[in-house]
Amino acid sequence: MKTCIFGGTFDPPHIGHLLIAQTVFESEHFERLIFVPANISPTKKNGDSSSPKTRLKMLEISLINNTNFEISDIEIKREGVSYTVDTLQEFVNSLNLDKKDLFFLMGSDTLRSIHTWKDPEKIMELCNIIVAIRPGFAPSDIPQWILDNVRFANIPRFEVSSTNIRARWREGKTIRYMVPKEVWEYINENELY
Repeated sequence: MKTCIFGGTFDPPHIGHLLIAQTVFESEHFERLIFVPANISPTKKNGDSSSPKTRLKMLEISLINNTNFEISDIEIKREGVSYTVDTLQEFVNSLNLDKKDLFFLMGSDTLRSIHTWKDPEKIMELCNIIVAIRPGFAPSDIPQWILDNVRFANIPRFEVSSTNIRARWREGKTIRYMVPKEVWEYINENELY
């Protein structure tokens, strides 16, 4: 079964995440696309993120009624720092997937640091990497051995980021149309950020 894993902090999940996921799902003809919220991101160990439970709830709210998408709490259940290589290996084992059927979706901002991740070579052995290009991306910033192992998705570019959304919220600015209405309500009711 052709499967795409979309990992991230999703703090909060926003319209850009959803549009990229839907566009890639359709263009690549995936049979399933699985959102995997990190328990603790290796790049965000300082505790600045909302709780895993909160981020999982916001994803559930965002994806309700979209049968193309699934959510896995595999990293939250595993606890500790979430490493992509460990998650991919678990999906390979539990779903009996090989590389031709396993894809990992990431933004080009994330691709810049993949060489610093835990066992990046193994990640590229386990799956095909699809990269959604974000504004300001320059392939010249990426080592060639990585570029040789990724495919860039032909999708619209969105200038929405979770970091920007949190900053706007703290500044009292609107995040309307940046997140689903239900996520906005959840953030407001729970006084996040």
